[in-house]
Amino acid sequence: MLSWQTGLSGFLAGLLISIVTAPVGVSGAVFLLSVQLSVLNVPSPAVTPTNLLYNVVSGPGALARYRRNGQLTGPLARLLIAGTVPGVVLGALIRVFAIPGPRVFRLVAAAVLLPLGLWLCARAVRPGVRDRPALSRRTILGLSIVTGTVGGIYGIGGGSVLGPILAGRGTPMSRIAPAALASTFVTSIVGAATYGILALVTTGDIAPYWALGLLCGAGGLLGGYLGARLQPYLPERVLRLLLGALATALAVLYLVQGLTLV
Repeated sequence: MLSWQTGLSGFLAGLLISIVTAPVGVSGAVFLLSVQLSVLNVPSPAVTPTNLLYNVVSGPGALARYRRNGQLTGPLARLLIAGTVPGVVLGALIRVFAIPGPRVFRLVAAAVLLPLGLWLCARAVRPGVRDRPALSRRTILGLSIVTGTVGGIYGIGGGSVLGPILAGRGTPMSRIAPAALASTFVTSIVGAATYGILALVTTGDIAPYWALGLLCGAGGLLGGYLGARLQPYLPERVLRLLLGALATALAVLYLVQGLTLV
């Protein structure tokens, strides 16, 4: 039975995290995951589908604002979705059958996010350095499959990994943020459905914690809208630095937790 204190904590966590992460196209799930594991005591691997449920509920807030701003256009979102959807299904299977333990899961996340975050921060503080040539469509599609798989493993969507890569290669944040969030939203629907099916045929804590996921998502719905509304007022350099800092902070957090977890 979900207590009102836990429900309120989940709502406020979703709200505050999404305000910060939505302007750079990162689902608040990347930080909410740690809150669910450490504060709200959601077991693994149920924390992953709960986080995917959060993405499904919270996603329309930021996306509605980006669409109103005229930013939810162009082929980038469709390209990301084409890769991340099959990837998230593969990631869900890996998460349930191969790496159910939270320690391995956190160390994998840290290994992926730490170099990306540091790289993007370094480029943001050196504005005179020219960006590398933009990635080809085929490369973006391949990266989308890989990051979709990673997102399916730990329930955060691929935007937190793809965003730093695309930003470091010169793609404007005004294009990255709405495309990454759209990709996260669609793949989270597919991922949550995959976990729901797996819960019917396997044992263990695989099904999402519905009440908590919905309350966290309600906070993220409001916070995402506010964060997307804030984005046009932030300079490109600030947005890149924020994205790099978020990725680095999350990687350090996962690394510490993964190394100290018994």
